[in-house]
Amino acid sequence: MFKKEKIKDLHYSVNGFLSSDEIQVAADEILTEYGKKVTMPGFRKGHIPLATLRQKYGTSAYGEAVDKLMNKDMTDYATEKNIRLAGAPKADIEKFESGKDLEYNLEFDILPTLPAIDLDKFNLTKKVAKVEESEVKKSLENLQKSRSQAEKQGPDYKAQNGDVVVIDFKGFIGTEAFPGGEAKKHHLILGSGSFIPGFEEKLIGHKMGEKFDINIKFPKDYHAENLAGKDARFEIEIHEIRHHILPELNDELAASVGFETVALLTDHIRKILGEQYDLAAQKEMRNELLDILNDKVKLDLPECLVNQEVELAKNEFERGDKSENFDEKKERKDAERRVKLGLILAEWGNQNKIEVTNADMQKAIWAEAARYPDPNQVFEFYNKNPNAVSMIRGMLFEQKTLDAMIEQTKIKEKNVKPEDLFKQAEVK
Repeated sequence: MFKKEKIKDLHYSVNGFLSSDEIQVAADEILTEYGKKVTMPGFRKGHIPLATLRQKYGTSAYGEAVDKLMNKDMTDYATEKNIRLAGAPKADIEKFESGKDLEYNLEFDILPTLPAIDLDKFNLTKKVAKVEESEVKKSLENLQKSRSQAEKQGPDYKAQNGDVVVIDFKGFIGTEAFPGGEAKKHHLILGSGSFIPGFEEKLIGHKMGEKFDINIKFPKDYHAENLAGKDARFEIEIHEIRHHILPELNDELAASVGFETVALLTDHIRKILGEQYDLAAQKEMRNELLDILNDKVKLDLPECLVNQEVELAKNEFERGDKSENFDEKKERKDAERRVKLGLILAEWGNQNKIEVTNADMQKAIWAEAARYPDPNQVFEFYNKNPNAVSMIRGMLFEQKTLDAMIEQTKIKEKNVKPEDLFKQAEVK
């Protein structure tokens, strides 16, 4: 039982006392359970005398008994005080001797009580964008490009932006060739930006079979220090030029992606774009609501949770490139925001019975898997990683909580262009 307590805000320090008799009783109960499982020479399992078990396992059982009794005291105290721990208590035991009374101290933080939140007093802006025909046309063109065939062109054809050129190249700084600046039969898509600025543009207008030089200046911030900012000359030979021929936009193309007609495909694209706009607008409202909650809701924070977040940020920083110093003041402020919003969403969500269903989880995992070439690898990853599943569940819980809160706020619609929806759409 606890003899005295010291409370400051959310931080508790309590002193407990365990008599030698109650420790021994608890230890003997643990030893009795040991006796049902262990084997010892000369005794049948389950018939080992308690005195013999004490001799062999007494120290271990005594320690387990103390932990069990301290946990019970902590549970009883939390129930009596109607408090919830923010983390595991830190125990301090002055002496630990078998057969003697024991005094100990526990320090811990508790979770705050969430104040009433008047969501109907919060004003949010919902950005509404009209699906423009130019966006639908662009999506159809992208589909055509994805089904296009790169056809080899004749000797009179001049390379254009978007063409694939098959080239040999060799780079020089002055008169010296530099390492890594040479390749044979390299396939380069003009306009892809995969080479240094200016390289691809200087190939446009040339024909198959041509040999020529181009002069390029490497960017000052180029990753190879020996080349950064240097003037270079490249010897070029073009072996082939392949131009992408787009398939005709017709019902046959629509059928290749599962639609009977172009009209049905077009309607589907409009629907998908509309859903993307709505999702982006919802994400931005979530961001806006998070800012309001952080600003308007007053909540004391458990120091242990804030310290834990700062430590996680520090560990992440240590694994990074360390190009800048770790700003603990800034990280603590960010950690306080994360802890505060996490507590608000968890408490409000639980109070309002927000649940993440199996269907929600399946939909989220399917959406994640669809982003990868081999979805089965994603499913296998989640099957083997319960922590990753918990992270998705937590993310979905917060999203569903925010969406439920948004329904209780005042929302004003604002017409915007589609591109304005995707500037700050990620949830903070």
